[in-house]
Amino acid sequence: MKIVIAPDSFKESLSAQGVAQAIRSGMQLVLKDAEFILLPVADGGEGTTDALVAATNGSFKQQLATGPLSNPLMASWGLLGNSNSAVIETAAASGLDLVVPEQRNPLLATSYGTGELIMAALEHKVEHIILGLGGSATNDGGVGLLQALGAKFLDAKGNNISVGGAGLAQLASVDLASMDPRLANVRFEVACDVDNPLTGERGASAIFGPQKGADKQMVAQLDKNLAHLAAILKRDTGIDISTAPGSGAAGGIGAAMLLMAQVELKSGIDIVLDAVQFESHIQGADLVITGEGQIDGQTASGKTPVGVARRAKLLNVPVIAVAGSLAAEADKVRSAGIDAIFSVVPGVTDLPSALRDASDNLTKTAANIARIWQLAANSK
Repeated sequence: MKIVIAPDSFKESLSAQGVAQAIRSGMQLVLKDAEFILLPVADGGEGTTDALVAATNGSFKQQLATGPLSNPLMASWGLLGNSNSAVIETAAASGLDLVVPEQRNPLLATSYGTGELIMAALEHKVEHIILGLGGSATNDGGVGLLQALGAKFLDAKGNNISVGGAGLAQLASVDLASMDPRLANVRFEVACDVDNPLTGERGASAIFGPQKGADKQMVAQLDKNLAHLAAILKRDTGIDISTAPGSGAAGGIGAAMLLMAQVELKSGIDIVLDAVQFESHIQGADLVITGEGQIDGQTASGKTPVGVARRAKLLNVPVIAVAGSLAAEADKVRSAGIDAIFSVVPGVTDLPSALRDASDNLTKTAANIARIWQLAANSK
């Protein structure tokens, strides 16, 4: 019997690798002769680097970079096992979690550090970069990122504009000709699981600005500034970034990436599953186990469990998902190919306890799933 275990992380509790190991531990208690393939994955957000480095026997790299509020920090990125590909998360250098809540301010936050990580990857002569857009603290339209790559964003006096979303109001001209020439030979896959445009009522500022510290007045200012950025870019480069689906991701970093020579914005989980060669691992599998911290209605929109299930169903492999909790509309995932879902929490508890006991709860739940699976097999 072959069982593939391909979960996402349980955020604030276990990495995807930790989840996979806990599930295997439980199932091994019952299915002692089964072959287990651990394939921790992610959908482009937190944990994507960890999942891809682990799956490809890659390595982690450390880089001094500029944090969201222009503070220096050490950030990590991944060099995949083939040594030709890198994986970078915007959250690593430009993430919301890097800023304490009382200091979050998208008018000042910059994506410059993410650009520095891309430059670090170029130094390793990579030809392919996977960029995950989840969890950014920024709303600067990716200008900081592009500046780190050599682009010039100038005010009316020919000086560099100020950092952050506020500085976009000063923009008078753009010059992309000075960007690092190595970028022309790099293929970018941008993990983007939202289709929000850059501006407007569904844009970066309106939808994601408040969680980054923006009040209503600030949202209006940020949206106006992004519209100004789009207008100047269209005038100076001929490229319209304002309405492309996904351009509003990560405070407009999705829009900035559209300026690259070779770029594709696509589902984060599809990028990861392609990178780890998922189909080759599930050939001949009897069962796939997947999961994430919470399964809800949004999971059905293309998060890890559903992405895994869709691929598995192409080969008619049954799929079971586990989660720390099952929220409203969790049943929607069944229509996407998940055959059964289980919460691992055994009873009424508080969040700190659920996070602390996640590994033990996963192991016990996986053992029970294995017992059910064994019963079904023996009844045939």
